[in-house]
Parts: sequence; C-alpha cells; structure tokens
Amino acid sequence: MPGFTFDLAVVIVIALAGAMLFLPQFIASRIEAGRRAKAEWSNAQLRADMLLEELLTTSEYQQLNERRYLEVVSPSNPERAYRLPRAPGRVAVFERGVHIENLCVQPVDQVPEGDIILTHKLMIEGSEQEYLRLAVHFEPRPRVPMRRDNVVSWSVWHD
Repeated sequence: MPGFTFDLAVVIVIALAGAMLFLPQFIASRIEAGRRAKAEWSNAQLRADMLLEELLTTSEYQQLNERRYLEVVSPSNPERAYRLPRAPGRVAVFERGVHIENLCVQPVDQVPEGDIILTHKLMIEGSEQEYLRLAVHFEPRPRVPMRRDNVVSWSVWHD
C-alpha cells in the first residue's frame, strides 16, 4: 500500500503541474477567441447596415432609423402594410391602418439585424404568400398607454 500512495501522489503532482502550465494558455486562447468573435460580429453588423443603406431608398432608410421600423406595403393588397422592426421582434401587420396581427419569421442561426430586415422585405415583395405560410401568426398586442415626457400616447410602436 505505501507504494500505491506514493504513485498516486506523483500522479496528482504531475497533473497539477500540467494544469498550472497549460491552464493559463488555454484561458488566454479562449479570451482571444472571444475577442475575435466579437470583432467579427461587429464587422458583420457594419457590413449588413451598409448593405441595408445601399439597397433601401433614402426615405426607407430614413424611416427605419427615425421610427425604428420599415413599413413595406403588401404587393397583393395595397391596404396591407408590414412593419419590420429595427430591433429583433415580431413583424406587425396593418390593414387600413388597423393592427391585425403579428408575425414571427426568424433565422435558425444568428444573423445581423440589417440582413434580417432585408430578408423580410425581399420575402414580402418577392413571395408574400410563401412568407405568410412560413410565419408564425400571433394576435396583436392590445394598445397600451406609453409615457414619454409626461405625455401619454397610445401606440404599439411608441410613435
């Protein structure tokens, strides 16, 4: 038994020494990988926003930045409009100015927000029926009072 205890102690010492030598390198490599991933994501977001600005009209891009949504008129029903949110969220559907439903269509993988907006717009304009088939449909949220600068307004989109 004394030899077994000594052998176990040697194994533990070697394992601890190895951990002390390689653990800092492992942690540093993980931190660096995280920094690279964050930089790559920032670049992807920037490229997506540049593409968004290039493909939208000036008024569409301005609306998106000022109102935080892009309104896309239905190609099959001119009385229907889709409000594509700037931030992640559901697409609001309006008919004759009345909020009738919300739609959820989202990518499987993480995609920059600008690319998501363009995808929604192109799907609606290119194949609205397929877009509606893919979407998960939700009842609209009730309008609730929103306080802004001591003024109460009734709005879904905080206009």
